[in-house]
Amino acid sequence: MKKPVVALVGRPNVGKSTIFNRLVGKKVSIMEDTPGITRDRIYGNVSFNEYNFHLVDTGGISIADDTFQNEINMQVELAIDEADIVVFVVDGKEGLTSEDYIVNKKLIKSNKPIILAINKVDSKQYKEHKYDFYELGIDDIAEISGEQNIGIYELLSMVTSKITPYSEDINDDVLRFCVIGRPNVGKSSLVNAILNEDRAIVSNVAGTTRDSIDTPFTYHEKAMMVIDTAGMRKKGKIYESVEKYSVLRSLKAIDRSNVCLIVINAEEGIIEHDKHIAGYAIEAGKAVVLVVNKWDTITEDKDEAMKKFKQEIRNNFQFMPYAPIVFLSALTKKRIHTLLPEVIKAYENAKKEIKTSLLNDCIKDAYLLNLPPSYKGKRLKIYFSHQVSNCPPTFDIEVNNKGLVHFSYERYIENKIRESFDLEGTPIVINFKNKGEIEM
Repeated sequence: MKKPVVALVGRPNVGKSTIFNRLVGKKVSIMEDTPGITRDRIYGNVSFNEYNFHLVDTGGISIADDTFQNEINMQVELAIDEADIVVFVVDGKEGLTSEDYIVNKKLIKSNKPIILAINKVDSKQYKEHKYDFYELGIDDIAEISGEQNIGIYELLSMVTSKITPYSEDINDDVLRFCVIGRPNVGKSSLVNAILNEDRAIVSNVAGTTRDSIDTPFTYHEKAMMVIDTAGMRKKGKIYESVEKYSVLRSLKAIDRSNVCLIVINAEEGIIEHDKHIAGYAIEAGKAVVLVVNKWDTITEDKDEAMKKFKQEIRNNFQFMPYAPIVFLSALTKKRIHTLLPEVIKAYENAKKEIKTSLLNDCIKDAYLLNLPPSYKGKRLKIYFSHQVSNCPPTFDIEVNNKGLVHFSYERYIENKIRESFDLEGTPIVINFKNKGEIEM
C-alpha cells in the first residue's frame, strides 16, 4: 500500500507554505509575502499518532497573466491528480475572493475528498468573513492559524480520519542524487528527461526553479530519488531574499544526496562559477558526475569537440580528476541512457568497503615502489592502514611522523589506492596519524 498523499491547494499568498512547514515540522517551503514564491511542488513527510502521509505544497492557482502562472497552475493540477486528499487553504483575514471560487471549482471537478482550511483565524477581520466560507459547500472545515499554531491538531485529525494508518518500511538503499549547476544550464530539462515526464517546470528564463524538488522513481528495479535544485548564483548577484533561500536549499540538497550531478552548459563552456559549485559537492564529501548538457548544439565534429571539452574539464577541474564525464542533450534525450549507469557506479564506489589486508598490501607496494624523500635526516614510515568509513571512503594510515607527509606524496598514495580499487566518481579521505593514534 502506497503512502497517502495530501496536497495543500489555494490561491497565492494564503499561507500554504506556512501551514506546510508547521505540519512537516521544519522549514522546507519558502515563505515570503510575494505571491508566486512556491512555484513547483514541494514534498514532505508528516507523522501524526499512528498515521504517516506525504504532504505536497503547491504554487497558488491564479488567473493572473504572467510568465509562470500557466506553469504553476499545471503543477497544482498535477499535485491534485497525485493527491488522495486535498486541503483547500483560504485566507480568513481577507475573506472569499473570485480566485477562491475558481480554485473551488477545480477541486470539485477532481472528485477528491476536500478539507477547507480557513487560515489566519487569529486576525480580527476573521469574524467578519467567517460565515462567507460556507458558500463553498465544503462540509469539513478547519479553522487554523499556521503562524500561531492554532487548530493544527484539529486539521491533522480531520486529515487522518480520511486515510488508513500506514507504516513505512525504512529503506536506506534508495540512491539519492541531486542536479546542481548555475542557472539556465538545463537542470530541470535533465530531470524531465530522466523521469520521462514533465515533472519540473522548464523555462529558458534563468531562475525558474527556486525550490528543490524530490522525485522518487525506479530504474532497472533500483529505487532512486532525483533532487532538482534552484540555479546557484554568485553571492554578489543574489538580490532577492528568495534567491538566498534557493542557494541554501541547493546546499541542503547536496547534503542529503549520495551523488551530485554537476551540470555544465556546452554552449557557454566552463566558467569559474561552475568550479565553485563543484566545490560545494566536494566539501560535502559527495560522489559526483560531471554532465555536459546541450551537446546537441555543438555543430563541429562531435568526437573532436568531445576530446577538446574533456581536456578543458580536466584542466579546470583538477581537484576532481576522478569524476566521470557524461555528454548528453536533455532536450533531445541523446546519450541520456549513459547517465544513470554512471550515477549508480559512483554511488557503489562511494559505498565500497576495502579489506584491511588488501589495503595494506596496496599501500605497502606503493611505499616500496616510491620511497618518500627524507627531510632533515628523517624519512616517513608507514606501519598500518585501514578503512574507517565510507560515503566517502575514508582511510586512516599509521605513520612514524605525520608531519613528514608531503602533499605530493599524499596525492601519490591516493592515486595508488584509486588504481587498485576503482573508486571512480567518489572523493576519498586519507588521514595520516602518528603511531598509537589509530583507533581499532
